[in-house]
Amino acid sequence: MLSNNQVYSCKPPDLYVEVDAKQRTSGREVCCCNPSLILLQDPPGPCFHRAQIPLVQKMANHSLPACLQRDAGLSSSADAKRAELRANEKKCSWASYMTNSPTLIVMIGLPARGKTYMSKKLTRYLNWIGVPTKVFNLGVYRREAVKSYKSYDFFRHDNEEAMKIRKQCALVALQDVKTYFNEEGGQIAVFDATNTTRERRDLILNFVKENAFKVFFVESVCDDPDVIAANILEVKVSSPDYPEAHRERVMDDFLKRIECYKVTYQPLDPEGYDKDLSFIQVMNVGRRFLVNRVQDYIQSKIVYYLMNIHVHSHSIYLCRHGESDHNMQGRIGGDSELSLRGKQFAAALRGFIEEHGLSDLKVWTSQLRRTIQTAEALGVPYEQWKILNEIDAGVCEEMTYEMIQSTFPEEFALRDQDKYHYRYPGGESYQDLVQRLEPVIMELERQGNVLVICHQAVMRCLLAYFLDKSADDLPYLKCPLHTVLKLTPVAYGCKVELFYLNVEAVNTHRDRPLGKARTGPAPLLLRRNSYTPLSSHDQVKRPRLYSAGNRPWLPLAPSPSALHFPNTPEGLLLQSQPRVAGSCLNPCVKESTLTAQKKLLTASASE
Repeated sequence: MLSNNQVYSCKPPDLYVEVDAKQRTSGREVCCCNPSLILLQDPPGPCFHRAQIPLVQKMANHSLPACLQRDAGLSSSADAKRAELRANEKKCSWASYMTNSPTLIVMIGLPARGKTYMSKKLTRYLNWIGVPTKVFNLGVYRREAVKSYKSYDFFRHDNEEAMKIRKQCALVALQDVKTYFNEEGGQIAVFDATNTTRERRDLILNFVKENAFKVFFVESVCDDPDVIAANILEVKVSSPDYPEAHRERVMDDFLKRIECYKVTYQPLDPEGYDKDLSFIQVMNVGRRFLVNRVQDYIQSKIVYYLMNIHVHSHSIYLCRHGESDHNMQGRIGGDSELSLRGKQFAAALRGFIEEHGLSDLKVWTSQLRRTIQTAEALGVPYEQWKILNEIDAGVCEEMTYEMIQSTFPEEFALRDQDKYHYRYPGGESYQDLVQRLEPVIMELERQGNVLVICHQAVMRCLLAYFLDKSADDLPYLKCPLHTVLKLTPVAYGCKVELFYLNVEAVNTHRDRPLGKARTGPAPLLLRRNSYTPLSSHDQVKRPRLYSAGNRPWLPLAPSPSALHFPNTPEGLLLQSQPRVAGSCLNPCVKESTLTAQKKLLTASASE
């Protein structure tokens, strides 16, 4: 008979069959997530959600799993082998059923095909959008094992000693991937290596199945000799494998190294051997793509990003609008116009563009007046992007920091605790802003030369992407007024040039509060995600100024916590406050105005 107290995890859905309540109470193991399901097969992987659930004796035409045959006292070895084979047939990477399972991205391709370039860019993007990602470059492990590189002979497929070293390096790197996922909180690891043989890829597949990880392959295929030669000269000449080597000798040795890999190279086979794998093939650095069996949201994000990056020479110019009236007053947000010095900067910016001969330059602005007025002075066409608008400060719009500290002291303190995740009541956080700006990043990757005239918080988010800055550093990046930053993407990073246009302006930068740099984990007080933002409970939605002429239809009301009525019974204030559609109204609004607003809301609701 079977034991009545076996401990199992929640298994993949195809291992269960639906039963009614009577069968569930009869004793067989039930899915810990859905009591209407009972187990049919042996669990195919490690346990995550364990449940103490009784087992039934009713096995109805199903062979016992191998792990239960010992408890049942079955002595037939033949039956045991048959049951084990049946169980193994169902054993697959059942992490595919888990939405948040860690994902291993495996690069594939011959040397000098841009694998490391894509690995680093993809890692930078995923970290920027908030997905913890790390690159594991097998070349680094190989150089650690073999201190000095001599020649391409090391990569010959018949060099048995070298082949053992290379395989051992791969195994060590995979163990580091496992540690990163299980102990360091990583979500995605990029395994940057050639991985050109099915034997190596099968080794990786076995690794992810044993550890219940997901896997996604990225193969870079390139047969354009000009692209390959340019990659070797730009990147490989400065590789640690060739210290102080002659350029021509480097080219010769590296081309022979590529030939060594070609002997055993087995590309992915979408129609046969690899048809069940999840992968993307990138042909000739983005001219064509082949995508196969994308499993989940994060893999679709990876595909989306890889299809938008292009290898071409271009520069991105970032600057803030000219100094505004609110800047001079120390106020944040709002939709003020340029000051006199701000208009001088706009004229100087036109001279900068002409001086640098940027005739093909595209100009983007937000829909706020200070950026539009700056672009108008350039005398060139420009595009307005609503998503380039400054961070929404909610109830703190058009206030100085001193006013915020005196009016909302709790909010002021909370923002200093974690500026990146803090969300203004009724407004946004830097985390929200990063998500809003993602389409801008995609377009910047695709476009040629672009000038983005934006705002301080927006510019910080864009800079953090290109310079690979952390979430802790992002809100404190210095983006002074009347300064142009030129960003030129290079092999594995971004070259930055700064141009100050000699027009004075106020300093709007606020340094990180002393002692606020976090070195350990975030304290429990911080509410870190978008659903429970780091802000007070006063989340009053208010109209936002998005463009010139688009004024709010109601006067802004003070925050409820800012209203103080002495000697007023608790609860009476809420009853006496007039409200429209759940929003606070200014007590000074006339009764006739309220009546008109109610009629307007009624008409909108009927539509």
